Amino acid sequence: MTVNYKVVLRIMGILLLVLGFSLIPSLVVALIYKEYNCVPAFLYVIIPCLVPGFIIAKNVNRSMLKMKIRDGYLVVAMSWIVASFIGALPFYFSGSIPSLVESFFESASGFTTTGSTLIPDVEALPRSILFWRSFTHWLGGMGVIVLIMALFSSLGVSGQLIASAETPGPTMDKLTPKFSDTAYNLYRIYIVFTAVETILLCLGGMSLYDSLVHSFGTAGTGGFSTYNNSIAHFSSPYLQWVIFIFMVLCGINFNLFFVLKRRGLKEMLKDNELRFYLTLIGATACLIYMDLMLTDTYTDSSACLRDSFFQVGSIITTTGYATADFDIWPTFAKMLIFLVMLTGACSSSTGGGVKIIRVLVCLKLIKRGISLKIHPNRVVPIRIGEKEISQEVATGIANFVFLYVFTVFLGSLLISFNGYDLVTTITSVMTCLGNIGPGFNLVGPTCNFHFLSGFSKAVLSLLMIAGRLELFTFLMLFSPHYWNSNRV
Repeated sequence: MTVNYKVVLRIMGILLLVLGFSLIPSLVVALIYKEYNCVPAFLYVIIPCLVPGFIIAKNVNRSMLKMKIRDGYLVVAMSWIVASFIGALPFYFSGSIPSLVESFFESASGFTTTGSTLIPDVEALPRSILFWRSFTHWLGGMGVIVLIMALFSSLGVSGQLIASAETPGPTMDKLTPKFSDTAYNLYRIYIVFTAVETILLCLGGMSLYDSLVHSFGTAGTGGFSTYNNSIAHFSSPYLQWVIFIFMVLCGINFNLFFVLKRRGLKEMLKDNELRFYLTLIGATACLIYMDLMLTDTYTDSSACLRDSFFQVGSIITTTGYATADFDIWPTFAKMLIFLVMLTGACSSSTGGGVKIIRVLVCLKLIKRGISLKIHPNRVVPIRIGEKEISQEVATGIANFVFLYVFTVFLGSLLISFNGYDLVTTITSVMTCLGNIGPGFNLVGPTCNFHFLSGFSKAVLSLLMIAGRLELFTFLMLFSPHYWNSNRV
């Protein structure tokens, strides 16, 4: 079985079209704010994207396309690498980021909704460049391929095949007979969330520009702010609670919003992953609140409660916005933040990380292991709610968690050549692989990644993409079995 390169070529052509048109709003922002020096930087990318994209999409015959699962993995991995490279060019051509490697890091951080940055002073950058940096979060939030499927229903390839290789989480449910319709409906919810949050932020005193870029970062759980001190810049409890609510909403499995529409809130809340997710946010935030108050870290209880919930919501959804420097919090509070860094958001959400559903299954595997030690002959099925998890799915989840831990270790080993402390090294890898944003110590919420070597930035960029694609999709391309046509 060989790779069907015509499928790959056609989708790459359509991807070029999507990226070319996606850069136009940033070009308009450059014209509005009279940043004429940035206009060529966008045109140098828009035109070379649209012209070949149109030629490829027009000349590759749809009737000749027959997609295999192998093609899906290559299409998805290539799409994210190409999108990150093309997205890096406006930063590089405008001179905002003089290094191409650093530009790629910033673009990969945007599309993968990681939010990590190496820009020491983001407020010094042109508004059009910052708009593009924020818009990449929104484009990557639901997935590049899902976006293509939503826009091009007559693509001529199996959307389910390639979307299942891209969508975060163990499963990707098809809510309608055609996956293109599913993608379209998912984007309708996504756009509604973005629009409603933008309106609410405007009502809270944010400018339209700030409301848009922060809504992009919230809906896509990217968390890149146009201000050096992130959301703390606004000093507004109202704005913080609005952003917190939408972060939590976008960390929920988007399929459940269809359940909400069709069957009501009561049926939606029966979902075990959702209940565990909300319980974890509430319990962790309350514990952090008590720790901060008991250690006199805060004197204002309302500000303490707000920051506790905001930071937990920001980290568990892998958004990465900050209202406080949690790196100076007591050790117990930091350990709880570290805990939710590991769990991540729900499956099929815009959030990253290991995913709540996998954590649930692993906890049940541990419970079953203990039970079998006591009663070796007992049959103990793994259930999530009323649904029994097959041995194959449970094994796949266990394999993923092991691979995730191994990747953190291997990535930390590579980054350790920089010679920085252990906490900085490990959390820089964890925050990039989990698409979180801030880590601890030198990569904490008030710091950035500019001090790392070019090699480390390249490694972390690839880790962002690998983490966004759930590891297997990305790492499969490095397997000799994948490229050997004599092996299935």
